[in-house]
Amino acid sequence: MREIDKIVIHCSASPDDVDVHVDDIHEWHRRRGWVGVGYHYVIARDGALEHGRPECWVGAHVEGYNESSIGVCMVGDRMFSEAQWLTLHHLTLDLIQRHGDVNFLGHGELDRRKTCPNFDVKHELAALLAAYGGLGPRQGLSEFSAS
Repeated sequence: MREIDKIVIHCSASPDDVDVHVDDIHEWHRRRGWVGVGYHYVIARDGALEHGRPECWVGAHVEGYNESSIGVCMVGDRMFSEAQWLTLHHLTLDLIQRHGDVNFLGHGELDRRKTCPNFDVKHELAALLAAYGGLGPRQGLSEFSAS
């Protein structure tokens, strides 16, 4: 397994009221000349967690950081459903449990040309932990990592 130190959150930049799924994104990315979907996980509008690339494969979601990261895409642009937030919460806890000391970042934090995912990742994940429960004393909410 690759060593993972970052989880990068993206948005699909598709209209907020349009259902998009991993198969759609797979086709978008193939049209760009990639081998397929660049994300490891896609969170659909209904909250379904869809699998893209296996975690053991290097992603194609943030130039210069793919080797040591996992890419998660929230379908939409600026308005995400309650079901999506709940799925992101569960996925966050699972990724921290499996990968340990990881840093959660928005795509725009690693590529200043991007605004994706159009929300403050650390703030929103801290709010999700407060609302739905979280990791306990290991959680460092100020940096939102598992250290």
